[in-house]
Amino acid sequence: MSKLAKTLLSRPEISALVMLLIVVIGFAIYAPQFVSFGNSRVVLFAVPELGILALGTGILMISGEFDLSVGSVFALVPMVIVILMGRMGVDPALAICAGLLVGCLVGYVNGWITLTFGIPSFVTTLGMLFIARSIATVLSGGFPPPFPPNTPTGLFVADLGLFRSSMLWFAGFILVLGVMLHRTNLGNWIFATGGQPQAADDMGVDTRKVKLFCFMLCSFLAGFAGMITTFRLRSALPSLGEGLELQAIAANVIGGTSLTGGIGSVAGFVIGTFLIRVIDNGLVMGRIDANWFRLAIGSLTILAVILNITLRRKARAMKG
Repeated sequence: MSKLAKTLLSRPEISALVMLLIVVIGFAIYAPQFVSFGNSRVVLFAVPELGILALGTGILMISGEFDLSVGSVFALVPMVIVILMGRMGVDPALAICAGLLVGCLVGYVNGWITLTFGIPSFVTTLGMLFIARSIATVLSGGFPPPFPPNTPTGLFVADLGLFRSSMLWFAGFILVLGVMLHRTNLGNWIFATGGQPQAADDMGVDTRKVKLFCFMLCSFLAGFAGMITTFRLRSALPSLGEGLELQAIAANVIGGTSLTGGIGSVAGFVIGTFLIRVIDNGLVMGRIDANWFRLAIGSLTILAVILNITLRRKARAMKG
């Protein structure tokens, strides 16, 4: 029994799961309509885009790095896709591939500059936040480009009843990245690179390539999430995704991801995302001033870090 308790306490996402259950029960009591079918649809409609973004930022954080530019990439990639389709007549499949490649390129540039010049990724990606946002604004020409009617939006945002098809993409990414992170050598290398970089180097792990991969994966997923939002809105806006980078990082931290690298889980990313979206929706359903949302997220972020540190210390102190 003590061994099971120690295992549970050492899991980084346990505190987030407890907080999610408390928040859901609290809102269900305060605003009974919160658990209605219609409102459940609203929550599930809003989860995938932030969730996909959080998957990328979380894996990068495990490797020991940050990316503050994901909110801008969230806008840049779909802007490129819509311009290629609407203004240049490029086939939708080719335009989507080209846009996502732009996202990967931004991630590569972030990683290359950070690792080549030894600059903290916080600084590199802060600069890229402004660069990518500026490029998206310039490309738009000040107005949203025309959205092509032949865009295959249904593949990404079709209404399937309780959720959109974007939830299926989110579930697919969870499955693939969960297996990669927790069941493959690459996942072990990512954890080692963030948690014990010197030991990883001594074992022959190419930590530079691992971090480059994580930077590119992070930007790819940010662009993919932005594409889903754009297809849902049927409009490419240069202001899309402003502030989402902080929500994604908050979701990761709430889900148990360590700011110093080496600790985290895909389950934690998902739970943190749901917690943020549930709070956002619950405040609306409870007719509570929406300005309390930032206070709630900030408080939960701090509380999650404190709880995770406390639980890990207790787990280490337990016998068995």
